[in-house]
Amino acid sequence: MSDSWLGLEDKVVVVTGAVGGMGTKFTEEYAKQGAKIALVDMIADKTEARAKELHAKYNVDTLAVKCNTTDEAEVDAAVKAVVDHFGRVDVLVNTAAILRFSPLEDLRLDEWKMALNVNLTGYFLVSQRFGQVMIKQHKGTMVHISTIASRFPETYSGAYSTTKAGVNMLSRQIAAEWGEYGVRSNCVLPCLVKTPLSADFYSDPKVEAGRKKLTASKRIGTLDDIANTVLYLSSDRSDYTNGGEVTVEGGFGIMMGDQIPKPGGRREYAVAHHQPAKK
Repeated sequence: MSDSWLGLEDKVVVVTGAVGGMGTKFTEEYAKQGAKIALVDMIADKTEARAKELHAKYNVDTLAVKCNTTDEAEVDAAVKAVVDHFGRVDVLVNTAAILRFSPLEDLRLDEWKMALNVNLTGYFLVSQRFGQVMIKQHKGTMVHISTIASRFPETYSGAYSTTKAGVNMLSRQIAAEWGEYGVRSNCVLPCLVKTPLSADFYSDPKVEAGRKKLTASKRIGTLDDIANTVLYLSSDRSDYTNGGEVTVEGGFGIMMGDQIPKPGGRREYAVAHHQPAKK
């Protein structure tokens, strides 16, 4: 497949959480496509270094923007910096998020508010302010990183599932209200994917093997799997996809019935009780 198939060359792409695990992967893949990239993150030195690295490696125009996505003034400044530098915004990818493990009965209010602020309010602020630019352009695409845990509770993970469910609805509302201005908004819902956020889960081989069994594809996903979907949704190849939620989970969601035990095993039970067709 040619890199030009997606048509992302010279597109202006804004990635929040740009030096996080997913953000680092996404910016690399956009650079390979020849896109112009605004890297938005709170860690100024790492963001600046990453922007220079991508420019040197792929000869693409990059801009490092230090920004706390929960701070209104900083988001406004980020939008101005991007527009002043590139002149427009074609794609926004929201990746910045946090996860704090806790049973609900022990979850502190400050932990709840922090997750809500970063995972939902930050997505709203960034989407609203860059969305205003897209509305004026009558063109733009947003991709928000959500999770399967937005549909099925990630137990003992505090406010994580609740905030991500909010992201799904926010994306739908953006699509519904701004679609007439040529703005699209979609979510990517990963699950059972190896990311820096989930790396500890796979340090135990038994845990990894058990998780593989939960998917139809019988493997754990990679950052490449997520990036491929994000880039597709960023491109005009997905131009009639709006307000959608694309799962990247190897068929995890269709395997509930397969987890219900049967004597001797599900396949073995079926084989043992199968009546061959009469000839």
